[in-house]
Amino acid sequence: MEMPIVNECDATDCAYNQHHACHALAITVGEPANPRCDTFTTATSPAGDPGAVGHVGACKMSDCGHNVNLECQAPGITVGYQENIVDCLTYAPA
Repeated sequence: MEMPIVNECDATDCAYNQHHACHALAITVGEPANPRCDTFTTATSPAGDPGAVGHVGACKMSDCGHNVNLECQAPGITVGYQENIVDCLTYAPA
C-alpha cells in the first residue's frame, strides 16, 4: 500500500510547510469530530525533511469515503484552513 501524498498545504505557519509543500514524512489526520491535521505545529524552527514530500500516515476519520481501516485511500490530499482550523480538505463524508 502506498501512502497518499500531501499535494498541497496552505497552512504556511506550520513548521513542516515550505512553499505550500508539506515536508513531514507522514502526517496524522483527524480527531473524533474534525478532519484536523494533527501534525500541524507552529514550532519556531523549520521541521521535517526538506527533501521529502509529506504523506498521510494515518487517518482517524472513519466516516470519510477515502478511509479504509483508518488508512487513507485517496491518491493525494490537500491541507488547508477550514475557518481557523487546519483540516484535510479532501475529507468527504461517506
